Amino acid sequence: MSDMPGQVDGQGRSVAVERTGAVAVVVLAGRDGTGTLDLATKAALRDTLRRVADDSAVRAVVLTGTGSVFCLGQDLHEHAAALADDATRAWDTLRNHFNPIATALATMPKPVIAAVNGTAAGAGMSLALACDLRVAAPAATFHVAFPGIGLSVDTGMSWFLPRLIGYGRAMELLLRPRPISAAAAAELGLVTAVAEDVRQAAVQLAEELADGPTVAYGAIKQALLYSAAHGLPDALDLEAGMQTVAGITADHAGAVQAFLRKQKPRFEGR
Repeated sequence: MSDMPGQVDGQGRSVAVERTGAVAVVVLAGRDGTGTLDLATKAALRDTLRRVADDSAVRAVVLTGTGSVFCLGQDLHEHAAALADDATRAWDTLRNHFNPIATALATMPKPVIAAVNGTAAGAGMSLALACDLRVAAPAATFHVAFPGIGLSVDTGMSWFLPRLIGYGRAMELLLRPRPISAAAAAELGLVTAVAEDVRQAAVQLAEELADGPTVAYGAIKQALLYSAAHGLPDALDLEAGMQTVAGITADHAGAVQAFLRKQKPRFEGR
């Protein structure tokens, strides 16, 4: 396992990246290791995700937290100061940071797995939902959190949550917020699996996916995102384009030949 340079704020590393083979593990410590997102951490996470997205040697990504916290969302001390300074401009961070982070996770052209090691609250829960798959520790909890401090939702929760658990369940959970245990999250369909060693389980899953057809995975992600907001004719048209993108890769050509020879294909992500 090797380190990639992470982003470092003035008080220590809030976001770090560890490499194990073709898997990048993005570790979110937050401000002073609290799991909260201050300005430095938000900028670091946004820029780090963009960097691993562009790194062709990275074929799968794991996002996790530290200790008993996955991510607690916006740092409220910083937020309170921003509100006092200019209550309207305090929300610029949504477009400058939170929205690009959620977009980077959801549209990254490779699989992204959330290893939810502990509490995921507010925007922290949104980040987990923005990932393609979620593995949770038995003690992990999910909190929508926003209504509890008089807020609506952000960081994509209105888009991801109903698509994972359905409109009715999402509305009920947002209007009557409560902690969701890992077991309950699994029953709802919020998480893919619950594992004692959540990071190891997520990395193993990422390694499995990293051995797959990376270009095809990226095309699948793009097709699913597109179809959520478009009709069948448009979805069919995009599918044709994405299938062409995947179909001209060396991975597809090699897999066809392997099939004809009754061999297992080997994918190189190109």
